[in-house]
Amino acid sequence: MVTATWNDTIIAESDKTVVVEGNHYFPPDSVKMDLLVDSGTQSTCPWKGVASYKTIVVGDARNADAVWYYPAPKSAADNIKGYFAFWKGVKVA
Repeated sequence: MVTATWNDTIIAESDKTVVVEGNHYFPPDSVKMDLLVDSGTQSTCPWKGVASYKTIVVGDARNADAVWYYPAPKSAADNIKGYFAFWKGVKVA
């Protein structure tokens, strides 16, 4: 079981993550979506495509753009379509 935790709060937990370039991508049904809000931030990976970001909100604390996902990845990354990955202080173990 892999868990993503921030501010002592579990954000996601799954035994079906997909590891790409050292990052665990969590299936959408394993993520507590009520703790995430949309961000306007996007970035582009040459082989995965355009990533969108979300901000984690736990109580009054916010971790801006700490979550990313590929809503419409290039075909090479189709296995992580809609899956969520974490960074910026989120512990994944």
